[in-house]
Amino acid sequence: MKKIAFTICSINYLAQAKTLGDTLLKFNPDYKYYIGLVDKLSVSSVDLNKLPDYEIVEVEHIKIEGFDDMFDRYNITELNTAVKPFFLKYFYDQYPDAISVSYFDPDIEIFKSLTDLDQSLEQYSLVLTPHTLSPYPDGLNPKERDLLNTGVFNLGFIGTSRTSETMDFLNWWQQKLRYECYIDLQNGMFVDQLWVNFAPIYWKNVLIDRHLGYNVAYWNLHERLLSNTENQYKINDDEALVFFHYSGYNPNKPEAISKYQNRYTFESRKDVKSLFDGYAQKLSNNEFDYFQQFKCAYMKAPEPWKPPRRGIRPRRYLVKLFNKMIDVVQTI
Repeated sequence: MKKIAFTICSINYLAQAKTLGDTLLKFNPDYKYYIGLVDKLSVSSVDLNKLPDYEIVEVEHIKIEGFDDMFDRYNITELNTAVKPFFLKYFYDQYPDAISVSYFDPDIEIFKSLTDLDQSLEQYSLVLTPHTLSPYPDGLNPKERDLLNTGVFNLGFIGTSRTSETMDFLNWWQQKLRYECYIDLQNGMFVDQLWVNFAPIYWKNVLIDRHLGYNVAYWNLHERLLSNTENQYKINDDEALVFFHYSGYNPNKPEAISKYQNRYTFESRKDVKSLFDGYAQKLSNNEFDYFQQFKCAYMKAPEPWKPPRRGIRPRRYLVKLFNKMIDVVQTI
């Protein structure tokens, strides 16, 4: 009986993917870990000797029907998120002995055994984590309105178990993301996340996990204070930190907790400073500076901007311009 965890990234995020795998297996040696690669090693100049020592599954090898059309319609952020349910289904199909398959964004670090998650997946088909469990205390970013645009749940993590309900959900999610995985806020789309708002409504066996130690990140630091005693991080001196999500963090800009928020600095949140320092060191050890230089084989050259013809609504041009302005590799 196999428990699988995987991530999805391009070559430029392999340092993060290796760090995730290292910390996952440190505390969960009974898991099998895979890296889903939205890239092509065969056309890259990457040094194969530097690749993480984990099985890498290139997206072209999982045989997504209509993948070339998806590549044509999506930018690299949209494409990386659109293939998520296809990878989930691939692992279930490829490994009939897999009882669960869980996805983690590459910029996540594991701090503890996933025993609680395993127990939840024995009972539930899906496990989701909300961005936040309490209102924001001020008008800084992010705010609740941002989550209305980007999704109640953060899909940097999703746990699934092998049930007929899970397969039904994955088939539905695949169809939605095949054609509607855009960053197009005014038309109600934000990659894979907004669709999953429907999951607890359409399917009954879904756990909205309120564990304070899951998916801790800049979007919920207002309700979660970290402490470190006896080499164990705890949240609010109560629940253990299970995994932290370093969304928007760049170790080459170590003064910023995340480029997507302006609520906290390391000066105001000294409790998380050692966490980020340790993560930066792990990334450095795992060749962060080397991998980040690579361009993804699926990254398209930007199209030259042209003004709309007179009398035509400029919505499409504004959306394209908006998309270019959002400097996102991993989204909230």
